Amino acid sequence: MLLLNISRVIKGMLLVGIFAGGILALPAGSQSTAPTASRTSTTDKPATAGAGPSRYHPDRFAGRAGEYYRLIWGVASLNVKWAESGEVIRFTYRVLDADKAKTLNDKKVEPFLIDPTANVKLVVPSLEKVGQLRQSSTPEAGKSYWMAFSNKGRLVKRGDRVSVVIGQFRADGLVVD
Repeated sequence: MLLLNISRVIKGMLLVGIFAGGILALPAGSQSTAPTASRTSTTDKPATAGAGPSRYHPDRFAGRAGEYYRLIWGVASLNVKWAESGEVIRFTYRVLDADKAKTLNDKKVEPFLIDPTANVKLVVPSLEKVGQLRQSSTPEAGKSYWMAFSNKGRLVKRGDRVSVVIGQFRADGLVVD
């Protein structure tokens, strides 16, 4: 009889332990979901680098290189983009000093984009009715200008480091976005 009572007590304690564990587990689970919802608020930033697209664009040139283009050539914000599904590479720049930047807009000077890894030299195409795919008007301070290089065969890829040469102007190490 004593043995039967002990077995009932043990079974009862096991059931109480299972129920207590289940009850304690439920609030812990619900607590872990509540902070997750607040983490996605608009004021917090994503914790991981690969969580989503970033609008942060670092300065393309460290210290002296950026200063060189500003002081000597009167331009800033040099950018190279992969456009039109890779058939065109677009080079853009912002003019700070119109007199210094005249070389970049000179129609007589032929621009080149050089990719040493692909071993290619791209040129600005000239169309019959449109002419060269570049802006060649007199530069004005504060305005952005562009030129498009033909990338037939898509030899220049995103992430490649390229050089843009326009007469005496040369910008090395530009990354194709």
